Amino acid sequence: MKFRGKIIDIACLNHFTRVITTISKLTKTCVLRLTPDNLFFILSEKVANGGVSMWCELSQANFFDEYQMEGVTPEDNEICLEVAPENLSRALKTVQNAKALKLKLTKKHCPCLTLAADLPTLSAVSRVVTHDVPVDVIPRKLWHEFKEPHMPDFDVSIYLPPLKTIKNVVDRMKNLSNFLVLEANMSGEMNLKIETDLVSVTTHFKDLGNPPWDGGSQRDADAMAQARLDIRRLQQFLTGQQVNPSKALCNLVHHRLLHLILLHEDVSLQYFIPAVA
Repeated sequence: MKFRGKIIDIACLNHFTRVITTISKLTKTCVLRLTPDNLFFILSEKVANGGVSMWCELSQANFFDEYQMEGVTPEDNEICLEVAPENLSRALKTVQNAKALKLKLTKKHCPCLTLAADLPTLSAVSRVVTHDVPVDVIPRKLWHEFKEPHMPDFDVSIYLPPLKTIKNVVDRMKNLSNFLVLEANMSGEMNLKIETDLVSVTTHFKDLGNPPWDGGSQRDADAMAQARLDIRRLQQFLTGQQVNPSKALCNLVHHRLLHLILLHEDVSLQYFIPAVA
């Protein structure tokens, strides 16, 4: 079981750091799944039990100049590690101006992802900074828990307005209520609503557009689907987001689930927030 990679392009390094930082804002621990072509960061709490889940997929070729891995066996050619993304993010932030960054799976006092950065200097002497980020190797018998989540059988799918706009609205609503209702339809309309004994506030968005899914929703285009959400979970997602997606959309399963998708040319991030009663 071996893994080593090297990032030379500073733009790729900065983008990789932003992705890891985004993940670190969403969860304290997650699974890093390494395959020959991709890296996956996975959080698989049971949504049915009220937990959130996350699936983030990166194409290694778009980040790494060198990438080599050998999985557990030739048939099961992948590696699954449990990692604290905050530790990885903290290490990456200290090497943002590196001439090159090497990542390697190592065995120190425990299994580690070792980051070795070649930093620029004013002399001919090289300066290498090393960080060891502890990881746990996940046994193969548990791998089935970390497969790509199924696309939910949604009632409505809609493109989102700029995430910064949503964040500003949600930040203000959080001062008034702990819960928020997000509703949308297949006519490109979305509302964010809070209702308490003292106040009722709704923010309307229109002309957002709806993704052209194959065999999409058969609902009346103007019929609203909605999910009542813990506002802190939505705010956590919006606050931590540094992926800067080219497209952002959400799928709604009426009264059950909000499925958020951020798409960048080389990253996709899916985040599942269960509705509350």
